[in-house]
Amino acid sequence: MEREEFERIVLKLIDELPEHFRKDMENVSIVLEERPSLDLLRKVGVRSGKLLGIYQGVPLTKRGLGYNGVLPDRIILFMREIEEEARMENVPLVEKIKNVLYHEIGHYFGLSEEELRKLGVF
Repeated sequence: MEREEFERIVLKLIDELPEHFRKDMENVSIVLEERPSLDLLRKVGVRSGKLLGIYQGVPLTKRGLGYNGVLPDRIILFMREIEEEARMENVPLVEKIKNVLYHEIGHYFGLSEEELRKLGVF
């Protein structure tokens, strides 16, 4: 899929978020990259499997009064990894993008991996 189409899907999925989530998403940028770097994979401890997305920043639940004047948090989606995983799982690509995007947005809001699993956002 071309980058522009992937980007359109991501923007549409963000628009589909409930308003109270959208309005609370401040100081966070969503970035598309082809694949994660080897350095990033090492840094996050991924030795086997794929890294589909990552949240980098300070979750809303951890921000205190001193949280200001900082660079935006980042949600990075790795396009080719998501495409390959969707193909392997035989799920629609839009569904896989949504799953990864909402998972990382969950981390932005302070949800842990366990909490995301319980909510069904893998």
